[in-house]
Amino acid sequence: MPQGSNDIKRRIKSVKNTNKITKAMELVSAAKMRKAVARVLSTRTYADLTWETIMHLVKKVDTTKHPFFREEKDVKNVAIVLVSTNRGLCGSFNSQIAQKVIDSIKLHHPEVVKTDIITFGSKGKDEARRRKLNLIADFPKNDITDNSADIHPIVSMLVKDFSQAKYDKVFVAYTDFMSSLKQLPHVKQLLPFSATLDERLGHIIHEKEAEKNNLENISEFKFEPSEEKVLDTFLPRLLEVQLYQAVLESEASEHSARMFSMRNASDAATEMIDELTLIYNQVRQASITAEIAEISAGSAALE
Repeated sequence: MPQGSNDIKRRIKSVKNTNKITKAMELVSAAKMRKAVARVLSTRTYADLTWETIMHLVKKVDTTKHPFFREEKDVKNVAIVLVSTNRGLCGSFNSQIAQKVIDSIKLHHPEVVKTDIITFGSKGKDEARRRKLNLIADFPKNDITDNSADIHPIVSMLVKDFSQAKYDKVFVAYTDFMSSLKQLPHVKQLLPFSATLDERLGHIIHEKEAEKNNLENISEFKFEPSEEKVLDTFLPRLLEVQLYQAVLESEASEHSARMFSMRNASDAATEMIDELTLIYNQVRQASITAEIAEISAGSAALE
């Protein structure tokens, strides 16, 4: 067999091995995606209700009594929590969210003097450094965020810095899970709380649940033991819930993106195997034809 056909055989074998790996990774990502989607949908209603509560609370209380309601006219310093992944092989997932951060600041706050980036996920840290963003902190992220305690250090840092007026606004950049086929990078304002921010995380909300959670009928809020103590306890908790939900949305999007990325890789490997097999058969047939021609020519010469 000619040397060229042996090279093609080796390539076919190599691509088949790669195809087995990508197929296995697709199945693993699909299993992780189902669990991540179940988590994000189970907590989304609670996150929506807390956000809806604060939107109505802003309209009913004196917002000057708490720093979380402080609205600066001239936004000079902002902080962005960039939620990314720890692993690659998920297409342009991390580069898209990093680019969304840059585009969002240029579009909505072009006058910003300083933008501090806080990353949650090793790939986000790499993207921030590659794009020369002002990375001030990086928090370790587990592949699966089991509970909100994992993000408590970030929340504590944000609460402290915003209360001390270090930042005029705080955002979270994450990938919003719309469906297994569609995920959108999004930048959401976390602080300060404002009545104009009627923006929920996620897009799958049952109509009956939305009607059930409607708080428009509430005419006033009663605070026990005092308004100050309730707000000091409730508002950081709300911030934690919103950030935790953003992480869950991002993780569901991550596994969906990786599953389809691995599926595309498997499909591409299958097509490559078919093409290489066709080429191998053509080379092999040409070799056989050449050998038959040589035998025929030798036989004719002997006669």
